[in-house]
Amino acid sequence: MQTLRYTEDGPVGLLVLNRPEVHNALNRQMVEELTSLTAKLKVAPPRALVVTGSGDRAFMAGADIGELAERDTISGLQEVRRRQEVFEALASLPCPSIAAINGYALGGGLELALACTIRIASETARLGAPEVRLGVIPGDGGTQRLARVVGLGHALDLILTGRQISAEEAFRIGLVTRVVPPQELLSAAVKLGQEIARLSPLAVALAKASVLRGAQLGLEQGLLMEAALHAVCCASEEKKRAVADFLAKR
Repeated sequence: MQTLRYTEDGPVGLLVLNRPEVHNALNRQMVEELTSLTAKLKVAPPRALVVTGSGDRAFMAGADIGELAERDTISGLQEVRRRQEVFEALASLPCPSIAAINGYALGGGLELALACTIRIASETARLGAPEVRLGVIPGDGGTQRLARVVGLGHALDLILTGRQISAEEAFRIGLVTRVVPPQELLSAAVKLGQEIARLSPLAVALAKASVLRGAQLGLEQGLLMEAALHAVCCASEEKKRAVADFLAKR
């Protein structure tokens, strides 16, 4: 891969967006490499996945504007559907993903972060959905995932103004869950991944699925799904070992 770097350190995978010369902007090649990588991770996932940007200035500063300039109605639809598919593939991995936002996360960068399960940010991070300032709307999931994370009011504020917000404001509205000094960001994300990796992979995967899928259902349907997934966990060897260890004070 040329636009990505992927390594595994024990149970935690590290995915680095690797186009630092253009602030890790999302282009067609990166989309294709993300498609290939997520297909492999679906089959053999790590216990947790950390996603961050190369360098210290940007997580991903958005889409490649040169490619955007070439889009018409047909190619625009094709491009965003392809990106929606790969971001959904990331969101649907059985393992939780942690976006370590180390700088600008704008446009497609914000949408990639929103496809991750958890988001933490450097104190110097800047986040936003500036697409309206270029005469378009978010197309890689931003109008849908942002509202689900921060609510309609905050989502409309960000999308309709195209403004950037600080890490502190992102934390206040629930867009990120932690803000840390820049030099501590990657280690904090990996530590969080390791903390999750020590737990039952089945319980983690089903808990993630229950929360994310349940958010798209009515309460009664969501409760039924939760009960069914809880029952699956009850029959697992992982549950039996964990409960036995707890009772034996191990």
